[in-house]
Amino acid sequence: MATLARPPAAKVRGPAPRGADPVSAEECQPSELSERLGRSDAEQLARAFAALGDPVRLRLLHLVSQAGEVCSCDLAVPLDKAQPTVSHHTSVLADAGLIVGDRRGRWVWWHVVPERLANLRSALDLMPIDGPADETDL
Repeated sequence: MATLARPPAAKVRGPAPRGADPVSAEECQPSELSERLGRSDAEQLARAFAALGDPVRLRLLHLVSQAGEVCSCDLAVPLDKAQPTVSHHTSVLADAGLIVGDRRGRWVWWHVVPERLANLRSALDLMPIDGPADETDL
């Protein structure tokens, strides 16, 4: 059996060696990080992103958003799924607050909750991609 090599341990800065000058408080400035995303908001966003972690649900959300409003009966064929499977996936999206259903007789008509999608977009905007803005910054 092959042995897996362990990655090198992270170097942790410990106390200064004897005779060395310890880092002064002036050299170590506190971080200016602020919690921009609260715990409750993070939990709601995580549920929504988890719901979108399935390709069928992504396609379903796309279909509903493109149509504006769509009947559950019209989702089985484009998704190539049985009606009970479609119902399961719409329930997951509804539980995550991404779509809302309106029962009309035997069927449920679904529409997207625009504010929730805006929240997801906004959360992603809070996570900037590091790197130079253009080639002149290299």
